[in-house]
Amino acid sequence: MIPTERETESAVATQEADMPTIASHPTPRPFATDEDRWSAVVERDRRADGEFFYSVRTTGVYCRPSCAARRPRRENVRFHLEGAEAQHEGFRPCKRCRPDEIGRPDERTAAVLRACELIETSEEVPDLEALAAEAGMSRFHFHRVFKEATGVTPRQYAAARRAERVRDALAEGRTVTDAIYEAGFASSAPFYADAEAVLGMRPKRFQAGGRGETILFAVGECSLGSILVAATDQGVCAISLGDDPEELVEELQDRFPRAELIGGDRKFDELVAAVVGFVEAPAAGLGLPLHVRGTAFQHRVWRALTEIPAGTTLSYAELAERIGAPQGARAVARACAANRLAVAIPCHRVVRRSGDLSGYRWGVERKRRLLEREAAS
Repeated sequence: MIPTERETESAVATQEADMPTIASHPTPRPFATDEDRWSAVVERDRRADGEFFYSVRTTGVYCRPSCAARRPRRENVRFHLEGAEAQHEGFRPCKRCRPDEIGRPDERTAAVLRACELIETSEEVPDLEALAAEAGMSRFHFHRVFKEATGVTPRQYAAARRAERVRDALAEGRTVTDAIYEAGFASSAPFYADAEAVLGMRPKRFQAGGRGETILFAVGECSLGSILVAATDQGVCAISLGDDPEELVEELQDRFPRAELIGGDRKFDELVAAVVGFVEAPAAGLGLPLHVRGTAFQHRVWRALTEIPAGTTLSYAELAERIGAPQGARAVARACAANRLAVAIPCHRVVRRSGDLSGYRWGVERKRRLLEREAAS
């Protein structure tokens, strides 16, 4: 089932326990005193950009700490944590360093993309200090920008990427131990603590293509075509829609080639009937446990999807804003695309900013019909 917010945070905390740390005690915020800020202005320290601004009484402008303009006299300088504060007090932005444009979306996006690439390509996960230095920001400013763009911290992003590497390595036939260490885990304990939430089953079973895992399934018909419902003993693990029942079964077999797939009995048919009824009338709710695997970020997106009322839609950007990642629309779209439970996790309720319908795993036409039906009811 989808973990609660507390369970997800606990799992992330467990994964982060194995990550490199900058210090064993809280690091004081840089440029916290006027003396430190003035030193940054004197040195034109780019790391201070975004941490504070300074205004000059005699010129009536405010600047970035790294501004190359002639250095003002100390007695004429005031410091501000936000540029808006300086503007509110009557100062105008410097035309040379353009402090009102600091951290523009394109600049932040480029910095975050570089950091993500560095995390993904490095043999050892870079610490926050290295990532911030690469971005030309202070640790605190970079941490804030990264989380705003992706919805997760750099450590959480790195933990998710390592988990994906483990899944890929296991699928290629690596031993569990080799997969864990090749993915960058310093020890196996942090991975095993959250293995079932990430893989959807125990690592050995995942490695064996689901060997030893029993999955009940059945194929039925609904107004949207054929529907396959599959479940483990922990809950519904797949709801697929399509035109060809055989293709739906083959897709399930491809996902778990060595699992024991068993056609559902009469009791399971009741579960399928409940799912079909839910597809026909989503507003009624499903009320069944779900068994899904994914990263912490994907779980946040999927949980937010289940909170969108039937008959309404959000754009990818709006959903990103809702989960606290205002610049993470693309990451949200990828999480929606990774969803394996049609309608139960209602990714069909997310559309483009223009209102147009974008890609849908089970077909854009089905997405349109679902939305029309929900709007009508």
